[in-house]
Amino acid sequence: MSPEFLPQLFPEPLLRRLLAVLDFDPGLVAEDFADPAVQPVLAEAEVLVTGWGAPRLRDEVIAEAPKLRAVLHAAGSVKSIVGEAAWDRPVAVSSSSGANALPVAEYTLAAILMAGKNLFGLREDFRRERSFRLGHIHPEVGNFGRTVGIVGASKIGRRVLELLRPFDFEVLLADPYLEAAEAAALGAELVDLDSLVARCDVVSVHAPDLPETAGLIGAARLAAMKDGTVVVNTARGRLVDTDALTAELETGRLSAVIDVTHPEPLPRDSPLFDLPNAFLTPHVAGSHGNELSRMGLYMVEEAERLSRGEALVHEVDPQTLWKQA
Repeated sequence: MSPEFLPQLFPEPLLRRLLAVLDFDPGLVAEDFADPAVQPVLAEAEVLVTGWGAPRLRDEVIAEAPKLRAVLHAAGSVKSIVGEAAWDRPVAVSSSSGANALPVAEYTLAAILMAGKNLFGLREDFRRERSFRLGHIHPEVGNFGRTVGIVGASKIGRRVLELLRPFDFEVLLADPYLEAAEAAALGAELVDLDSLVARCDVVSVHAPDLPETAGLIGAARLAAMKDGTVVVNTARGRLVDTDALTAELETGRLSAVIDVTHPEPLPRDSPLFDLPNAFLTPHVAGSHGNELSRMGLYMVEEAERLSRGEALVHEVDPQTLWKQA
């Protein structure tokens, strides 16, 4: 990983737990497997602990690590670092993507609740007018009976569904790989994506960033949304057509809470910065600050399981990796 992430992922108490079950040098953080200081260690390594900035485990790297048993990735997706040879050997690969899903789901829940109360719009009104009429009832706001649509039963999508359970929402779910009974068990009605965007007051995107999901929410689906619908995107910017969304927002017909964009960051002259119905944040829904140590904790616990000969809880299934982020 990049060296600056080591103390953030593994603060002192977690580092001590990791050192109790894995024999490693905390001072040797590999950014390049060709580094002469790394190669002799790689030849003896049974476990690799990786994170953001990790070099790719190319086939030749796997060949140079004949004793490798497991990769514990203290970050999200492993697609960018794990080559085919690791799966062929096989090497057990575990990921903290589940830990990273938690703050994203929390951000999404907050966005849904605040959007339902129209807090983003009312704040703009209050800031502009500097006053309000005490006791005035805003008839267009409220979260009772709202219809919320979740696009994608990913780890994040499932966590959002769980967080929505205590609230009085009707929840719809669109995912081509799910059956109706499984969606019902998650607390949602399974519908196709076109039905979801047409029926929902809030549409929250949680599908993976794949070639086939680019532009998943495009001009036609945005046009099919009801007036006042709020689009929440905490997945990846490519899933929502930025130009089409901007055009709809400029009419004032829709609103959006956007943590990710395409391109990212947006050009400085993008209209989205100035539109009152676009709430932009700088890709902060995922793990930041003290949340990084939760991702470290997930891999410390995996290392402890590994040392006891137990199965890994967060192991990545290569058979389903193709449809994941």
